[in-house]
Parts: sequence; C-alpha cells; structure tokens
Amino acid sequence: MFPKLNLPPAALKIVKKSDSHSVWCQIRNNYLLLTPEEWVRQHCINYLVNHKNYLKGRLASEYALKIGEHTRRCDLLYFDAFGNPLLIVECKATSVPLDEKTFLQTSNYVASTGARYFWMTNGLQHVIVDCIDGINYIEEIPNL
Repeated sequence: MFPKLNLPPAALKIVKKSDSHSVWCQIRNNYLLLTPEEWVRQHCINYLVNHKNYLKGRLASEYALKIGEHTRRCDLLYFDAFGNPLLIVECKATSVPLDEKTFLQTSNYVASTGARYFWMTNGLQHVIVDCIDGINYIEEIPNL
C-alpha cells in the first residue's frame, strides 16, 4: 500500500476507517489521515526520535509560520533547549521530486525561523543543509 522508504522502518499504529487509513502521530497525540506525505512525515518523526534521540517534547508537527502576509505550515520543526528553532523538516510524498520549488519553500521557512538546519525529503531522497554560514550540504541529520 505505502512504499518502502530510505529511512529506518517505523512501527506505526495504523487503523482502517471506512475507505481510508489513519496513523497515530506520537507528536500530535492523534490519529491522522494516512496520506502519502503523512507516511513520510511519520517515518521522519520515528527516525528523529528513535534513531537520532531527539526529544519528542521539542518536536512540533504542522507548525504554523508567518511568511510575509501568509501563514504556512512546516511539516516538522525541532527546537533547541531554549525554544529556538533548530531544524526544519519538509516532507513530500515519494512521487514528489525534491526540486527548486521544494528548496525555495523550505528555505523560506528557514529564513522565517532562523533555524540552523533543514531537511527536505520525499522518503527516498534526502537533502540536508547546515545554514550556519550560507548553504552547506551535509550527509546526515546531526545529533542535536
């Protein structure tokens, strides 16, 4: 039903509701419609929490950001110990390429928050950037 991703497997709680499936989000403490993008987002949460030891209490899902006159929602935002944005994660469905449009969207989120890192992923491909002095591509998500 949902494709294998280039992320560690996640033991997701999935329930079937009429014609659709829902997945439990450990960040939002709620069942969410299991869309292709949500499939990737939940695997990213699993990776950050269970493999990189990020604290769930510092991770926000579908976080509202003010970009100019508009309110946008970034998929995941991780905060440092002082409540400052540290990592923006933009998740796409596996069928969506990581292109210039995705890069611009994510970089706007970074500019709005001042986050040091961003991670764009469609579950198969990953682009990870350290923004400390410009745009520096890195190989993996840092241990924070």
